[in-house]
Amino acid sequence: MSRITTAAWSRPEAERPGSTLVVALHGRGSDESSMLGLAALLPGSMTLVAPRGPLPVGDGWTWFDNKGIGRPVESSIKETAAALVEWLGTVEAGHPRVVLLGFSAGTAMSGGLLFSAADRFAAAVLLSGTLPWHAGFASPEGLLSGMPVLWGNDPADPVIPADLLDRSHHWLVEESGAALEDHSYPGMGHAIGPEEALDITAFLGRVAGD
Repeated sequence: MSRITTAAWSRPEAERPGSTLVVALHGRGSDESSMLGLAALLPGSMTLVAPRGPLPVGDGWTWFDNKGIGRPVESSIKETAAALVEWLGTVEAGHPRVVLLGFSAGTAMSGGLLFSAADRFAAAVLLSGTLPWHAGFASPEGLLSGMPVLWGNDPADPVIPADLLDRSHHWLVEESGAALEDHSYPGMGHAIGPEEALDITAFLGRVAGD
């Protein structure tokens, strides 16, 4: 059974109560430390926590086994989704809202959480990744009705297969019901660039009401 055992926080415990909690999920082969720099993009009313994926891969960690880039093994991603929801229950006390922020494989993992437990989250930032298709999750129309969602990527991302990007984009635009902010960054590659960072800050400021 997968478990979440390690997480990095952007601020000391005494300063966290009352803040919106931003759960930042790293990419494949990375770890929680790679997401801490994103705390600089958050309004002062938000706290970032970055859990570590439970599965070792290369020199880092990941969230699920896959059968190709962006294509999770159903049993693996569902097991980690359950572990993340269980872990969230241990850290969300004192935080009135929870926002998801995923990068690359962390975006697929965020999608698994949205597909399985959308009511736990107030908003989502989905970067340089795909939603987890063919992984046993239902994706009904209106699932994210009214939820603020930022979708950002390079349409020619050299890592994520184009068919997965296209399907994810179509679902978010046409079916999800989300209050979607759709951003394209040609030439950015598989990364978070300066323009995207500004858009993330602006989006989170609106979510926070700042």
